[in-house]
Amino acid sequence: MAFVQFEEVVKTYGTAMSVNHLTLSIREGEVFGLLGPNGAGKSTTIHMLAGLLKSDGGTISVDGYNVAKRPLEVKRRIGLVPQELAIYEHFTARENVAFFGRLYGLRGRELKERVEEALDFTGLLSHDNGRPSAFSGGMKRRLNIACAIMHRPKLIIMDEPTVGIDPQSRNHILESVRALNRLGSTIIYTSHYMEEVEAISTRVGIMDGGRLIALGDKEELRRLTGQESKLIVQTDHSSEEAVAEIRRHPRVSSLRELEGHTLELGLSEAGTYLQDILFILGKHGLALLKLTREEPNLESLFLQLTGRSLRDG
Repeated sequence: MAFVQFEEVVKTYGTAMSVNHLTLSIREGEVFGLLGPNGAGKSTTIHMLAGLLKSDGGTISVDGYNVAKRPLEVKRRIGLVPQELAIYEHFTARENVAFFGRLYGLRGRELKERVEEALDFTGLLSHDNGRPSAFSGGMKRRLNIACAIMHRPKLIIMDEPTVGIDPQSRNHILESVRALNRLGSTIIYTSHYMEEVEAISTRVGIMDGGRLIALGDKEELRRLTGQESKLIVQTDHSSEEAVAEIRRHPRVSSLRELEGHTLELGLSEAGTYLQDILFILGKHGLALLKLTREEPNLESLFLQLTGRSLRDG
């Protein structure tokens, strides 16, 4: 059974359908990247999952609990890290985390221990008496995470958690995501930084126009779009015979001759190829000057699927 389940979920605003019969299963223990251009329905989907919006149709469940029918059971299992900071500037870091802990019913020694744990985990224990008004953007983001995880949620939803912060803080947050996942949390992660999603996600779902248009790990998405790995081969001179023999290789699905005695080979999935290519080059007296392999990245897959960049409206 899926840990998070959307079944034919619909959300409309007037005559516009923001989420269009979404069906999606998210497995327990995975880091799930949710992507889509602006207006694709991602935020609406997350807000319905967290119980901040009501759906207009379909069902959503978390750990077997229906979001609409058992909202408190669901909320106990969720930690939400919203894109807009949900912290109080006039509280200290410790007071912020403790406040959210009390909302989850924590008291006494357990509350104190969880506050210490959350601040230590996010690297803020030495700043526990500081106020967010004096914090850097990265520290505020980390405090946002501390408030969301202090009740040890089974599901953590992170909506653009690294917007507008420095690279050091971004790396700290990404490492925190990996650590939380190792500790057993299921994580849903959205970001405009494609390389982040690619680095930490086990699977990715891509939304566009309120629909889920693609789902899978990177290899499954690559097969879906038909994108190939490429091998760029530069030699000291050209040989028509070598080109013809390489073109016949069963792993080579396409070949383009570029300037500067350079070949661009499209590679199919199965089998070995590199030793064969080098053998063919040597057989025809070609000296290898440069060899580069290019893999399709999530950005190129996304562009092919949606026809837009992640930042497009």
